[in-house]
Amino acid sequence: MDLLYGGHIFESALFLFLLLLLLSFCAYCCYVKYIHIKYDHIPGPPRDSFLFGHIKSINKYLNGPGLSHDKLLEWAEQYGPIYRLNALHRVILYAISPEAVQKYMMSSEYPKDPYVYNLLFSLFGVRFMGKGLITDPDHTHWYKQRRIMDPAFGHSYLKEMMGIFNEKAEYLMQKLEENADGKTEVEMHAMINRVTLDVIAKVAFGMDLHLLDNKQSPFPHAISAVLKGMVPHVQNPYMQYMPQHRKFVKDVQESAKLLRRTGRECIERRKEAVRNGEDVPKDILTQILKSAEQEGGYDDEIMLDNFITFFIAGQETTANQISFTIMELTRQPEITAKLRDEIDDVVGSKRDVSFDDLGKLQYMTQVLKESLRLYPPAPGTARLLTHDDVIEGIRIPGGVALNFNTYIMGRMDKFFKAPLTFDPERFSPDAPKPNFCYFPFTLGPRTCLGQVFSQMEAKVVLAKLLQRFNFKLAPGQSFEIKDTGTLRPRDGVICTLTLLTNKTKES
Repeated sequence: MDLLYGGHIFESALFLFLLLLLLSFCAYCCYVKYIHIKYDHIPGPPRDSFLFGHIKSINKYLNGPGLSHDKLLEWAEQYGPIYRLNALHRVILYAISPEAVQKYMMSSEYPKDPYVYNLLFSLFGVRFMGKGLITDPDHTHWYKQRRIMDPAFGHSYLKEMMGIFNEKAEYLMQKLEENADGKTEVEMHAMINRVTLDVIAKVAFGMDLHLLDNKQSPFPHAISAVLKGMVPHVQNPYMQYMPQHRKFVKDVQESAKLLRRTGRECIERRKEAVRNGEDVPKDILTQILKSAEQEGGYDDEIMLDNFITFFIAGQETTANQISFTIMELTRQPEITAKLRDEIDDVVGSKRDVSFDDLGKLQYMTQVLKESLRLYPPAPGTARLLTHDDVIEGIRIPGGVALNFNTYIMGRMDKFFKAPLTFDPERFSPDAPKPNFCYFPFTLGPRTCLGQVFSQMEAKVVLAKLLQRFNFKLAPGQSFEIKDTGTLRPRDGVICTLTLLTNKTKES
């Protein structure tokens, strides 16, 4: 009898559980329907299904051989300037509108989308960017951090960086000369990535990594791993619990731990130097410590958040930009020749590029800007629409994120004539300026703190490369792009190089 009675209790409990599960599912479906009713007046492609929305289509392009941003561009052409995507109960809006860019990115009233940026607080359970300058959606807290960090990127300190820029770039030239026989294939992206990582480690944190010689260093792989982990983590943070992803997830976790462990050691060494009264450089690390002191009770983990933020953002996007530019110049002989003429006029045969030289390299500035238009390493950002509004004549209920994408806008004919043509003249001083449809470093209060630093470094490396070498893509190389958290050249820009002589310059 007791067993029978116990069986009835189990069956009743199971029935109630299944009933609650069914009722919860029905309630959730009703909520999804409510979201559809609320936002379905906004144009967008047909949903793949009622419940999952556009997830199937999004995943097809995120995980396929192409670039998901190209599909987003196609949808922008078809459904823009404001279009909608659905994923379960979430609505994703893309604003392909200069007016919207101006209104929402130029104002501090609209914070970064907490949903997306909070997902980058950690990677698969390991703290990653936390509440650093890129990911902190709280404007007040972010502003305190930014105000303290600004001096590390002031004019006088940037000028002092020129020696390190030249030193690291010159060593890259020496390494490339060893293989400049016109036959040996060199993976330019990997080489440049190591140089930009060397630079940020030295100028920001006083670390000497010597990555062009130290091939066994774990840092390049660690940064590559966490970047590769960002997109799938945002897509599906629960994949860490799936056995088939265990190896990938563990690699990402260990890489994040390595970077934070390195940061902790670096911060402790600098703290000790300050306690001992030693002279310390006015670099990013010093500013991080100063920030902690001024905040009072500043969480050590937030110091590490900013270490990770600068360590990654300070080198990855610059390396990608330089690599994309080299890739494009291999099929632009006239632009390359004009660049070389400017470098000859401004730098001449000098070994080092001076700070004053940088401002005179006007055509190089145009080339780098055009490269960012076609190949922006950081293609998009998002702002939270906190209240109901009207954009391009369409009523937008509040409480939804607006996604802005410079890759999409940079490749649309309505904003740039013949957008797939690489034309640096678009950015000449006399050309009409693109208004709020070009933002590779974002715009407004949250604009990238390190953009001047980045472009200075890019100019030094590119000037030395064009001063010394001819380069052409190796057979089988493409001009395709891949998304690994940032946009980078898919095939690594593998080139063969030859030394540039006066004769080859003239020809």
